[in-house]
Amino acid sequence: MKHIDCADLVRIFSAEGVEVQALQGLTLGVDRGELTAIVGASGSGKSTLLSILSGLDRPTAGRANVAGHDLLTMTTRERTLFRRHTIGFVWQQTARNLHPYLTAGENIAQSLAIGGRRRSRRAARIDELLDVLDIGELRDRRPGAMSGGQQQRVAIAVALANEPDVLFADEPTGSLDDANSQRVFDALRDVNERLGVTVLIVTHDAEVSSHVRRTVQIRDGRTSTEVLRSTRIDEHGAEQLHAREYAVLDRVGRLQLPQDYIARLAMRDRVRLELEEDHVQVHRAESEDER
Repeated sequence: MKHIDCADLVRIFSAEGVEVQALQGLTLGVDRGELTAIVGASGSGKSTLLSILSGLDRPTAGRANVAGHDLLTMTTRERTLFRRHTIGFVWQQTARNLHPYLTAGENIAQSLAIGGRRRSRRAARIDELLDVLDIGELRDRRPGAMSGGQQQRVAIAVALANEPDVLFADEPTGSLDDANSQRVFDALRDVNERLGVTVLIVTHDAEVSSHVRRTVQIRDGRTSTEVLRSTRIDEHGAEQLHAREYAVLDRVGRLQLPQDYIARLAMRDRVRLELEEDHVQVHRAESEDER
């Protein structure tokens, strides 16, 4: 089973008689230990997805499973324990991640206390996390004495305090400059590689998503395309980065073509399909009859 496994997720919000369908049959699978970026424009459904996966919200329909936990059948107590021990969460707004009146070490210690870690074992875990995130010099600083990038790296340490299986990050670099964004992303990649934590980053920042092996794009409440990246050695012994884009095919055969493809070929309303021996050709409809 996938470490994160969603199928046909639907989330409908109702207010004053108006219904908004934020997710429209979204399907997503993430392997254990994978570092994945979810990208999409505002209103695409990516934040709704993250709220469901982290146990903060419930879907209207569909299936959602994270690290072996069925998010649709959990009791309130199970949901609390799930958020406390199975997942870690980093918000975009640093004020939601850290208590301003506590130092970095004290913020981590508080998370350990809430998670039930014995007092005698907290100091060693704090040292370990500060070392992994390379922020030992911040142990006795309060958030007000840190840069935005430093605050987010401490926030990652707090999120990892109770050794979660999965780390979610919601726009973790959204309010940072390029240099600090790179440091935060490097920290997420480092904990993924060194600790084996499954990391799912939600972002609208294409620059961040280009640094991960797999990027999943959400559009109109569904997964639309994926980009898989790999490194290869060319004939001269140099390392080359290769990226290949795939359209996501759902259970009933629907797929979304990338928007830039549609715009470049001026496709609209309908397209013409031709089935070949080992592939399908998609053509712009050339006549009014075809449209």
